[in-house]
Amino acid sequence: MFGAIVVLLGVLLLLDTTGLVPTRSALLYAPSLFVLVGVWALVQSRFRNLVGPVVLIGVAGAWQLVALDYATVDQVVVFWPVLVIAFGLSVLLGQFRSAVRETDDAFTGAFAAFGGVEKRNTSKSFAGADLTAIFGGTELDLRDAEIADRPAQVNAVALFGGVDVVVPREWNVRLDVLPVLGGASDDRARTESRNEDVDLVVTGFAAFGGVAVSD
Repeated sequence: MFGAIVVLLGVLLLLDTTGLVPTRSALLYAPSLFVLVGVWALVQSRFRNLVGPVVLIGVAGAWQLVALDYATVDQVVVFWPVLVIAFGLSVLLGQFRSAVRETDDAFTGAFAAFGGVEKRNTSKSFAGADLTAIFGGTELDLRDAEIADRPAQVNAVALFGGVDVVVPREWNVRLDVLPVLGGASDDRARTESRNEDVDLVVTGFAAFGGVAVSD
């Protein structure tokens, strides 16, 4: 959903800057799209990840009010300490929700905004994952997973955050991540016994963040 929204915004901006179609009025409602991202993150986490999505909804909602002239920037900025409170809550809740979520689904999705999400996949037929971290961190542990149809594929997006994919040391992992003022690396120690065929392909991009493969 996040990728679709970015593509939609890019198309609207391109149509406006090239003069093909006037889309400036439609762009006024762009913040509402990020409100939808926050709601989607809440639903996807089954309301277990509250602070980050709520902050995203609040910031995007305030941005929308300013864009539609229902509020001024000065009226909205006075509420900036709420972000500090939200950060503190995310730290506190993280202490009580430190357990790693375990799943045996063939495909895993994880979205972290202003917080962290840790998942462990134990599927015997792991196929892939979609991991997104925005001002937060996402970790997927695949050390107990097995791949039936090689290669499996993980799509990782890190925006001012980090994505960590933990895999067995013998897996042959190919990194096709595009770093934009960010980084992508395989941090596993070198080993003589590594599979000849590619087990996992990690794609995506990192902007002001990082994507790492570890063991």
